[in-house]
Amino acid sequence: MTVARRERLRRGGVAALDILVVAALYYGSAKLGLRQQLVRGQVTPLWPPTGIALAGLLLRGPRVWPGIALGALLVNVSLGPSVWAVLGIAAGNTLAPVCSYVLLRRTGFRVELDRLRDALALIFLGAFTGMLVSSTTGSATLALAGALTGDRFWPTWSVWWTGDAMGVLVVTPVLLVLRSARLPKGVPASRWAEALLLLAATYGVGLLETGSTPLMFLGFPLLIWAAFRFQLAGAAPCALAVSVFAVVAAARDAGPFAGHDLLTDMITLQAFNGSSALTALLVATTVSERNETHREIARACGQLAAMVSRIAAGGYPAPPPDDAETEDDGEEPGGRPGRPP
Repeated sequence: MTVARRERLRRGGVAALDILVVAALYYGSAKLGLRQQLVRGQVTPLWPPTGIALAGLLLRGPRVWPGIALGALLVNVSLGPSVWAVLGIAAGNTLAPVCSYVLLRRTGFRVELDRLRDALALIFLGAFTGMLVSSTTGSATLALAGALTGDRFWPTWSVWWTGDAMGVLVVTPVLLVLRSARLPKGVPASRWAEALLLLAATYGVGLLETGSTPLMFLGFPLLIWAAFRFQLAGAAPCALAVSVFAVVAAARDAGPFAGHDLLTDMITLQAFNGSSALTALLVATTVSERNETHREIARACGQLAAMVSRIAAGGYPAPPPDDAETEDDGEEPGGRPGRPP
């Protein structure tokens, strides 16, 4: 077996493994998301598979799209009203993250998510624009199949679209953070204590969110704290936790969701989830950009100080003399006598 053939087999095996992993994660996260379904047993206010699908495309490339299609097909095969409806919904669920991936790549999106422009691209192109494909395709398919009445179309569409968009906003950043996660070294104990305190506070606020008292706004100080102190590594998981607690509260009709119809609950829930995700991403990326600017200024100052020190110590040659100073007194260039002054 030649080296080239072994390399092709290795690449093919890695690609197949990537596809299977994406399909398994898509299917597993879909089952978790369906536990909080609100419309027809298959439309949820937070759909994690879209975030997993987009993260898979960004990290492993477009070759993993069959895994997205396989996962979507396996999820919907037991939910769809007919075979062609299942195929239509699965096609929409596959095309949506692919469209988001193409839009992000065209804008020069970086998976480090350390620039404000990357956060804005993920929000407005990856989430809000790309997920129009899946919500429109899925809702139209259910309507054409007779599984959705006309008066339920727009509420279903709104839940589908915002659920898919929230999956991108709160799940994709977490996976992008995990890609480069490393155990920090040399971190003082006070920093670890602050992280544990943030974790405990997030859990406590989550319990308040799912209670009878409408205290969801308490999540915003946590998001700002996490973004300023830990940037995206703290803000992304915090935003995910806050959104999950809010979805649980909506499914239980607790807090601000008690006593309202589906459309009102969805407006309240997705306004909160969208605001929390936007706050976390925008503040975290802005702080990251500021820190990077400070580091660049510090590097430039260090280089300038080193250059000044070398010049003062004679490490650089003196500048060349002027042409007038090279001429001999009383002579012009070429050895001819010069005119007296």
